[in-house]
Amino acid sequence: MRAMYFKEIRSFFSSMIAYVVIGVFLAFLGLILWVFPDTSVLDNNYAQLDPLFAIAPLVFMFLIPALTMRSFAEEYNSGTIELLYTKPLSDAKLVLSKYFAYCTIVFLALLPTLIYYYSIYQLGAPKGNLDSGAIIGSYIGLFCLAAAFVAIGICSSSLTRNQITAFVIGAFFCFFFTWVFEFVSGLSIFYGRVDDIVERLGINFHYSSMSKGVIDSRDVIYFLSISSYFLILTHFIIKSKRS
Repeated sequence: MRAMYFKEIRSFFSSMIAYVVIGVFLAFLGLILWVFPDTSVLDNNYAQLDPLFAIAPLVFMFLIPALTMRSFAEEYNSGTIELLYTKPLSDAKLVLSKYFAYCTIVFLALLPTLIYYYSIYQLGAPKGNLDSGAIIGSYIGLFCLAAAFVAIGICSSSLTRNQITAFVIGAFFCFFFTWVFEFVSGLSIFYGRVDDIVERLGINFHYSSMSKGVIDSRDVIYFLSISSYFLILTHFIIKSKRS
């Protein structure tokens, strides 16, 4: 499992697309924080990272499916999945090794954003006038969101041998589980009755809480449940394709 984990990471960073995708991600967040007038820290005269955590789900909705679309689709297309089946590696370990590898890649992509934290920390008046505890909590929430999206992306990739199709399916399901439940909860059939229950089924409800720096065990359990569900589904798909 460890060999497969490192193989995935090496394979990803051996292609130019890895650096392009991560570079675009960091550049876009930089524009949000420093350039665009509606969200610029410099224009708002307030030292905070809230714009980063507000826009990150939308960016991750496209970034993570783009990262994970090749995880299984490429194996199917190149025929290397048959080689993996011959190795002493169970389907569960195969899925988990790819999952943890892509979670690591997302973590590495997030690390450079600490430069933005350091910059805002230095710009505070007085210097360091920043709620670091809340920001740490927000980063934990953002990584939980990313981990759930990775599970969705890998599951989408296991459905097809076409990477573009895997990307579209992954982006759709990320969008669906993030915002559709929130929209549906506002419909007259649910509003005032069970709208709060329906809204809690969506990712955005739980991420919004954690993005404020509040780490609630219910939110963590929700993200673990979403990730586990899609990983189990991926395992089932891989097993059915093997037979």
